[in-house]
Amino acid sequence: MGKLVVIQTVIPAYRIKVFDKISTELGDDFTLYGGQFFFDKTIATTTQSKLHQHINNHYLLGRRLLWQTGFWKEVFKDNVLVLSLNPRVLSHWVILLLRSLSRKRTILWGHAWPRSGQKSKSDNLRHLMRSLASEIIVYTEQQKEELKLKMPQKKITAAPNAVLFKNEMSCDTATEVNDIIYVGRLIADKKPLLLYHGFKKALKELPEATKLVIIGNGPERAKLLELSKKDGIEHRVFIPGEVTKASLLKEYYKKSLVSASPGYVGLSITQSLGYGVPMIIARDENHSPELEAVKDGFNAKFFNSNDEDSLAQGLISFFENKEKWLKLRKEIVEDCSIRYSIEAMTATFINLLK
Repeated sequence: MGKLVVIQTVIPAYRIKVFDKISTELGDDFTLYGGQFFFDKTIATTTQSKLHQHINNHYLLGRRLLWQTGFWKEVFKDNVLVLSLNPRVLSHWVILLLRSLSRKRTILWGHAWPRSGQKSKSDNLRHLMRSLASEIIVYTEQQKEELKLKMPQKKITAAPNAVLFKNEMSCDTATEVNDIIYVGRLIADKKPLLLYHGFKKALKELPEATKLVIIGNGPERAKLLELSKKDGIEHRVFIPGEVTKASLLKEYYKKSLVSASPGYVGLSITQSLGYGVPMIIARDENHSPELEAVKDGFNAKFFNSNDEDSLAQGLISFFENKEKWLKLRKEIVEDCSIRYSIEAMTATFINLLK
C-alpha cells in the first residue's frame, strides 16, 4: 500500500492537531509537505508545525495561480498521495495526469464545489480535476452526497472539518458568562467591523459586564482598535490578536454566551459548538460547507446580512434568553462531538492505508 503523503499549500495552526493525530497513528507511513504562504497572504504556515517538510510555493499572475516544488520525488512512488482540490494549483494537474497514466492512487481533498456554488461555470474545470483523481475527500457529509449524484462511479468520502478532540469539547462555563466572541481572520470578507457596529448599537441593552472579544489578526484589526478608542468603549472591546493555544481559547469561550459570524461562516463554527457556545450568523452570505453544522434555534440564530440593527437585536435576544442558551450548552457539545471531532476527521485519512 505504501505511505500516505499529503501535500498542502500551507499548514495553518488549526490543522496541527489533525496532522499530529494522523502521524501518531501511522508513524513512518505518513509524510506531510507544506509551503509558507497561501494565495491570500493572511493565511500562512504556523510556526507551531514541526511535522511538515517545507516545499516552495511559486505564485504566478498576481498570485492567481500556483506551482509547487520540493516534493516531486513522491510523485513517482507507489504511495497514496493526497492533493488539494484546487484547480489554481497548476502542479497538481501535472501530478494527476502522470499518476493516472501509471494508475497510482491519487486523492483530492477539499471543497466539492467552488465558492460560487455547484452550478457555477467554474465547476466545469473543477469537475475535470475531480475526474482525474482516484478518490475524493470532501469536508461534509452533505457535500459527499451532492457530489455522488454528479459522480456516481467515483469513490467519495467525507472528513468533517474539525479543530477539537472529543475530550477537549466541553460545556464548562465561567462564574459569569457575559461575553460575545469572534474568532477568525480580521479581513473585510469576514465583516468584523459590522460586528463591532452591531455590538455598539446593542450596548445599552446588554449587561454592563458584557465585552466583545475579537480574536484574530488581519488588516481590519487596526481599524477596530482605532474605532473602539474613538468611541470610548475600548474597555468593552477586547482585541488580543491571534490566539492559538487551546487552553486560552477555551477560557474565552467559557466566558462567552454567544459567538458571532458577521460574514461568511467558516471552520470556527465547529470550534464554537465544541465548547457549547451557539453562534449568531449572517443569513445571506457565501458560507463555507461548515454551515451544515447549524441547527437554527438549537445551536445558532440568524440575522439579516449587512444589517447592524438586526445584528444588534439578535445579540440582545441571546441575553434576554440567557438561561435557555446556557441549558443547551451540553446538548450542543454532544451533537458536535458526534459529527465534528478530530477523531472523526482523521479516521478518513488513516483508513486510506487499510
